[in-house]
Amino acid sequence: MANDKTFIQVAEIWIPSRNRQQLEWSSGMYGPHTDFRIATENMTFQFDEGLPGKAWAQRHPVLFTDLQIPAFLRADAARNAGLRSAVAIPVFAGDFLLAVVVLFCSDDANHVGTMELWHNDAQTSSGLTLDEGYFGHMDAFEWISRRTEFRSGFGLPGLAWQTGKPVVMADLGHSQRFVRRADALRVGINKGLAIPFSLIPGHTYVLAFLSALGTPIARRFEIWEPDAHGSLTFAGGDCDCDPDFAQAYDGVAFASGVGPLGGTLRSGLPALIKFSADDFTPLGAAASEAGLNAMLTLPTIENGRLTSVVAMYF
Repeated sequence: MANDKTFIQVAEIWIPSRNRQQLEWSSGMYGPHTDFRIATENMTFQFDEGLPGKAWAQRHPVLFTDLQIPAFLRADAARNAGLRSAVAIPVFAGDFLLAVVVLFCSDDANHVGTMELWHNDAQTSSGLTLDEGYFGHMDAFEWISRRTEFRSGFGLPGLAWQTGKPVVMADLGHSQRFVRRADALRVGINKGLAIPFSLIPGHTYVLAFLSALGTPIARRFEIWEPDAHGSLTFAGGDCDCDPDFAQAYDGVAFASGVGPLGGTLRSGLPALIKFSADDFTPLGAAASEAGLNAMLTLPTIENGRLTSVVAMYF
């Protein structure tokens, strides 16, 4: 990763094998965690095996708050790398899995942030409750979060649920739309990203990342959505190193197959991109100006159609 202070330390993409019987390593960003990569890249996962396999089987994000459990098959390597928690995010087109993205977070007092998985079962509840969450050393924030329920349209998870789209929210401690703002101020949480998932009829999951100023989840978040012409245009975001970054995207659209965003638009596949110094596209130029050199694209697909692409920069 470009910045060892980001809460997300490792990102991986797993894809089905040619016979679609198992998951194979496709690409990854490991930063200084070279040994963890060596322990990973020749592995495969069967359906419902390990963290990637469980996300495939369960058809929604799966969050492991402790990587020292039997279900996680790389426990020793994770412990040696200082990785404590991880979330696996499946990308489906209808009934068919396209890929699984796995994000790992660090385990020390200097990395402040949370990963939360919220869930609504339409038959039993009218709100979102916490299914699982990793809160690091923020015990008080975890306590209030586990006792909070979000209605549609309320709070960061509720907004993502209501709109059916990813939502980025900055300055959480002072936002009237963030229900836990007082608690966020106390622990230094200042921004968040929430992504909804509705792959199972009657069930909605919202994956939320909350980060602090010193250790952002990622250096920059962007949300891109298809326009009337089928190209991706900028719909919102936040950047800790360039608050005016959105100006670079004024009038910019990525057609299918053009650049990394257009590649995800065409294929529906997530991608890990390393920017080169001679990348003068609007995306590469904006990243270079902010000192960013890597990006993860994460598509959201509903009813077989791509509805948005979340870009995380490191």
